[in-house]
Amino acid sequence: MEWFEKLYDESEFVNVRFVGFTTDTVRYDFGIVYTNMFFGKPLVVCMQTGRSALLDSNDMRNLEYIRQVFHIKTLKEAEDLALFFEEAVPHIPVIEQYD
Repeated sequence: MEWFEKLYDESEFVNVRFVGFTTDTVRYDFGIVYTNMFFGKPLVVCMQTGRSALLDSNDMRNLEYIRQVFHIKTLKEAEDLALFFEEAVPHIPVIEQYD
């Protein structure tokens, strides 16, 4: 094995929420991992595609970012997801993680 520099190795008990819902045209299944890592941003995982993102309140309002990261086809679908994320993911202030 080649030498490598470990950046972090943390264990943490976390809260995970699984949510499935439908809109008029699409079904979604997400896992939301609430962690103290990654500046307090929750890890949102699409259970259907495996695509994931760390989302804060700014990311949740950025429709183009949502479309890109979850490969959403239409702006309407991105708007629906943004509304869901704003309700499902609490606003958490950014936590300073590095000294």
